[in-house]
Amino acid sequence: MRDLIVAVDIGTGSARAGVFDRSGDMLARADHPIAMLRPRENHAEHDSEDIWRAVCIAVRGARAAAKVEAGRIAAIGFDATCSLVVRDRQGRPLAVSGEDPRWDTIVWLDHRAIAEADFCTATDHPVLVHSGRAMSPEMQMPKLMWLKRNRPEQWDEAGYFFDLADFMTWRATGSPARSRCTTTSKWNYLAHEAAPWNDSFLSAIGLEDLRARGLLPETTLAVGAAVGPLTPAAAADLGLDTGCVASAGLVDAYAGAFGVLGAFAGEPEALERRLALIGGTSSCIVAFSREKRFGFGMWGPYYEAVLPGWWLVEGGQSAAGALLDHVVRSHSAGGEPSAAVHAAIVARIRALREAEGEAFGARLHVLPDFHGNRTPLADPHALGVISGLSLDASFDGLCRLYWRSCVGIALGIRHILETLGGCGYVVDALHVAGGHLRNPLLMELYRDVTGCRLVVAETSDAVLLGTAMTAAVAGGLHPDLPAAGRGMYPGAQDLLPDAGRKAVYDRNYRRFLALQRHRAELDAIA
Repeated sequence: MRDLIVAVDIGTGSARAGVFDRSGDMLARADHPIAMLRPRENHAEHDSEDIWRAVCIAVRGARAAAKVEAGRIAAIGFDATCSLVVRDRQGRPLAVSGEDPRWDTIVWLDHRAIAEADFCTATDHPVLVHSGRAMSPEMQMPKLMWLKRNRPEQWDEAGYFFDLADFMTWRATGSPARSRCTTTSKWNYLAHEAAPWNDSFLSAIGLEDLRARGLLPETTLAVGAAVGPLTPAAAADLGLDTGCVASAGLVDAYAGAFGVLGAFAGEPEALERRLALIGGTSSCIVAFSREKRFGFGMWGPYYEAVLPGWWLVEGGQSAAGALLDHVVRSHSAGGEPSAAVHAAIVARIRALREAEGEAFGARLHVLPDFHGNRTPLADPHALGVISGLSLDASFDGLCRLYWRSCVGIALGIRHILETLGGCGYVVDALHVAGGHLRNPLLMELYRDVTGCRLVVAETSDAVLLGTAMTAAVAGGLHPDLPAAGRGMYPGAQDLLPDAGRKAVYDRNYRRFLALQRHRAELDAIA
C-alpha cells in the first residue's frame, strides 16, 4: 500500500529529505551537505551530481530512520533554490566558468550577471512588468546571457538548461518536463499568455536560440502534477522503487509558502490577507491574489506559480541569514558562524539589553543590502551601510553590531510589507517559516518592527511540508492542492507584537529610510 511520500528540499548548503504520511506528520528526516565553489567575487557554483548524491543519501537516511519499505512511498517531491544547471546534448555536465565540468550549476545567489540584468532592464520590454519592471541577476535570463557571452563554446555544446528543481525531476524520471512554478517565476515565462515564451523579448536580449538550445518546452506542468515514475537507475540511487512517481518541482520559498498557507487555499478571502515570510540565507515574502497586482521591484505577479487560477508575488532580501553569518565571520571577536556561536551571541545580547535597555546599540544603524537590494528598490548594485561604528573590537561590540543587523533586516521586511500594501495587499497575518524560526531575535523583531501578528506552524520544517503537500497530490493521497493543504496542515500558534515598542521602531524606521536617502545622495555625487 502506497500511503507515504518523500519530500526533498535543496538549500544553499545542504539537501534535506523527510518522509510524511497523508496527515502531514513527518516520520523522519535526514540531511546531507552539498559543496559550493566560490571561484571569484560574485561567482558561486554547485556540482549537480554532488547535489544528486546528497539527495540520495538524505532520502535513504530518512527512509531508514522512518523504518518503512520502499513500496509504501507513493511519490517524491523536490523543491530547490533557483540555481541554473547546464548540460550538454548527451546530458553530461558543462562547466559554467572554469574547465572542470563538475561545476555545472550557477547558484541562485551568484551575481556575475549584473551587467546582463541591467541590459534586460534597459530594454523596458513589456515582459518586465511581471518582474517589477527590473531584472535581477538572480533570475535565469541574465545568467544565460552571461554564459552565451562569456562561454560561447559551452553555449554551443549545451543541450539542456534546467532550474535546479527541474533538473532533479529529470534526473529522477528521465523526463525533460518543466514545472510551471520554476519556469514562470524565474524564466520570464508568461503562463497566462497563449504564447508563454515571448520571442521578441528573447530576441531583444540575444537569446533567440534559447528554447532550442535548452530544450525548453512550450507547456509546463502544474504544481501537484506527476512528472512520471522513477527510472530503475534513479530508484536504485534513492533507495525507492519504480512504482514511486516524482511530482513537479517547486521553488524552495514557494514550497515554504504553501507549507504555511496551504490550509487556506480553499478560502480565498482568508488566503489573500495572509503573507508568508520564509527566512534563511535570504528572505522571501510571498503573497497570493486572485487578481494580478503590479508594483515596482516586486517579483511577479506570476500566474499559477503554485495554485491554479491564482497569482503569486514575491519580495525579499538577497542576504538575511547570510548577512548575520558575514557579521560574525568578519568581526575580530567572531569566527566561524556555527550554531553555537550564534547562540552565544544571542544569549549575550539578551543580557546586554536587560542591562542597557533601549540604549543598547541605539546609535548603530545598518542597511542590510550587502548583496544588493532585491525588494523594493530592485537595485542589485546597492551596498550595505553601517553607521555609528567605534573602535570597540570586543565580543560585546560584535553583539551590538549583530543586534543592529537583525534590526536592519527586520526594518527591510517592514519596507517590503509597506510596498506590498501600496500594491493593494492587505496583511492580517505573517506566517513565518525557515531557519529564522531558530533565531529568537529575528522572531521578536519581525512582530515588533512590522506590527504584524506572526503565525508559526507547528512543524519542524514548513518547506519540506509544502513540498510533501504537493507530492501527496501527485501520488494520489489527496485529490487537489487545497485538500492537501487543509489535510496536512499541523496547526499553528500566534505571536503578537509588543505595542510598547512601536514608538522605538517607528523612529528606527524613519532613520532607516533616511539612511537609504543619504546612500542615494552619496552615489549621485559626480
